Amino acid sequence: MSRLLWRSLALSFLIILFTFTGPAIAATSKILPIPEESFKGKIGITYKDSKPDFPSSITAPAQAPNVLLILLDDVGFGQASTFGGPVETPNLTRLAQRGLRYNQFHTTALCSPTRAALLTGRNHHSVSTGVVTELATGYPGYTAILPQSAATVAEVLRQNGYNTAAFGKWHNTPDYETSAAGPFDRWPTGLGFEYFYGFLGGDTNQWSPALVENTKRVDKPSDNPDYHLTPDLVDHAIAWIRSQQSIAPDKPFFTYLATGATHAPHHAPKAWIDKYQGKFNQGWDKLREETFARQKQLGVIPENAQLTPRPKELPAWDSLSAEQQKLYSHMVEVFAGFLAHTDYEVGRLIDGIDQLGELDNTLVIYIVGDNGASAEGGLTGSVNELKVFNGVPENPEQLLASIDELGSPKTFNHFPAGWAWAVNTPFQWTKQIASHFGGTRNPLVISWGDGIKDRGGLRSQFHHVIDIAPTILEATGITAPTKVNGVKQQPIEGTSLAYTFDDADAPSHRKTQYFEMLGNRAIYDRGWIAAARHPRLPWQATIKADFDRDAWELYNIEKDFSEANNLADQNPEKLQKLQKLFLSEAKKYQVLPLDDRAFERFDIQLRPSLLTGRTSFTYYPGTFGIPEGSAPNIKNRSFSITANVDIPESGAEGILLTQGGRFSGWSFFLEDGKPTYAYNFVNAERYIIQSTETVPTGKSTLRFDFDYDGGTLGTGGTGKLFINDKQVAEGRIAKTIAFRWALDETFDVGRDTGTPVVETYKVPFAFTGNLQQVTLDLKSAQPQIEQNVGISKK
Repeated sequence: MSRLLWRSLALSFLIILFTFTGPAIAATSKILPIPEESFKGKIGITYKDSKPDFPSSITAPAQAPNVLLILLDDVGFGQASTFGGPVETPNLTRLAQRGLRYNQFHTTALCSPTRAALLTGRNHHSVSTGVVTELATGYPGYTAILPQSAATVAEVLRQNGYNTAAFGKWHNTPDYETSAAGPFDRWPTGLGFEYFYGFLGGDTNQWSPALVENTKRVDKPSDNPDYHLTPDLVDHAIAWIRSQQSIAPDKPFFTYLATGATHAPHHAPKAWIDKYQGKFNQGWDKLREETFARQKQLGVIPENAQLTPRPKELPAWDSLSAEQQKLYSHMVEVFAGFLAHTDYEVGRLIDGIDQLGELDNTLVIYIVGDNGASAEGGLTGSVNELKVFNGVPENPEQLLASIDELGSPKTFNHFPAGWAWAVNTPFQWTKQIASHFGGTRNPLVISWGDGIKDRGGLRSQFHHVIDIAPTILEATGITAPTKVNGVKQQPIEGTSLAYTFDDADAPSHRKTQYFEMLGNRAIYDRGWIAAARHPRLPWQATIKADFDRDAWELYNIEKDFSEANNLADQNPEKLQKLQKLFLSEAKKYQVLPLDDRAFERFDIQLRPSLLTGRTSFTYYPGTFGIPEGSAPNIKNRSFSITANVDIPESGAEGILLTQGGRFSGWSFFLEDGKPTYAYNFVNAERYIIQSTETVPTGKSTLRFDFDYDGGTLGTGGTGKLFINDKQVAEGRIAKTIAFRWALDETFDVGRDTGTPVVETYKVPFAFTGNLQQVTLDLKSAQPQIEQNVGISKK
């Protein structure tokens, strides 16, 4: 009798547990791929006395939901109206009303690291992504090489019966592995996504993006004069989901949408920008106060929260001239239109899933930013982000002259740091500053049909981006594997948020979390946080600063939501304990060595490359889309370009070889039959060297030689043009690019796949003669950037 009673109780418990946890009750294989089944049929002499047995298809756990993971870029906590911000985000609000808002969710303070942590469930340094891929260095926590021992959540879901696809920004493939030569195992399709459509780098021109489909570079659609990347990404996502549901309606999907918005360049359709005309004339100081009041009214921050003051490094709005205020107000209008437009497009994707009847069966995780809003535009903002990356100050006259073109294809714009601080209300600082919540605190919304009963609720448990992958695994009923593709897996370091779905008051399961980015560091432990901001500002080059002299601050965030009251002097013992804890966590998770270098790390010579040891490169027609990390590095050195051509009797024009585009780059081409070399110095100055003679009919050898002045980085040189070894032109290039051509424009042979280096031609400006080959020879040795950073000091 007693045994029967216990069996009944156990059975009842299992029924209750299954009812409340859904598919999570089902354990799945800890070894992936799932081991093949043994043959259970019968083998006779012939088929007549044999019995067939097909292996079972791999299927997802019963009742496993679809998963839609959305990640925006460079969005502050106080930016979207859903969290009290000035930008209308009705579709984010719609999801929040169907689900939950989280107001203590954190990212890493920078792009690639957040994405690596998001997809693997491990800390960013644990998966070797302590910094963006373009700045990778040869230390275990900083190589930007995602280890095979940290399989992505996409790979785990794919091998458990999901269809998987990613759209938009990737930024997790080493810079030197993004060419057509691969290798492709660290591209999205090698890391668990069956389909990818988007861009690989840190940012891209929204009007003319560097698109990749799976592992192939593709051109943007040419039949749409109003083309913009975000609608294109959403169109592809909707089409993929519709196709997947049409063919395999019983198979769940995992869709990852990572927009380029609102990372620079701030590109938005004019109609969306116009919606915010005059909405920011009050300035950034007043905007913070208005946002803070709305946040309290909405209840997304506690009633006792305090508004942190403006840092001394940022100017008061009232100290600006009328011209500056007019310009800066329009810059943030563009930024606001960019986010509002993005919210509309995300809404189209949500509607598309709803029209299929799948929205209630879809776990939607919407992370509003991979870090806080960006201050990388500096104090004045910029019409060309590449000026920031190359240490070139903005020209006030050029800024004002470009006011009507902001957000258009003519600019690669970024707003001033003061606005970044304003839309990170109520916190201190911005993107890159991992020591403070302005860099790491991002809104999170989760929606899941009947999986969340407290619709419209607020959750305040302390969580981190590494907690998303385990949340997905728990919701889908998939066990975290211990071995994937023959490789033993690192333990998942995240903690599922699923416990918060039904319990607003549950204590936070995350007890400790370190933060570190470019030397800015913090450690959270059981309601307390110690923080040390390193002196370099987000728009500055490397500065001389001693980590040991960084001032540490101490906050009790259980009582001080916004880190407004520094308790370091009142509680030095607590601070010292947390400092020791940070060092312990830093050693544990591969954070060391601390590294505050910025521009110097753009040097592609610091990383492995297919180019290592080579000084001569030969290219053939049809070669295009080579990223900067895989292209010959002509910066800060002398070089020569030789093109072998065959000119028809009708003459020829077009690109021979080019790199970069409208905002920084160079191009060797024929214009009206004349050899021409154009050098674009961050869209501020252009140097044109053109032959007075045309190339004769038939075979010819065209050459451009550049003699670099040397002495320091970014200095000028003399260019010479030759037709069949006869010099036909000479000119000065007074300034050259020191660090980076672009994050998205590429190196192309025989055509220009991005934007034009000069406005005298229209892309693709394909060569109309017979281009046989182009050879590029590097000459004098390039100076070591770490030993010679003169331009950084300008």
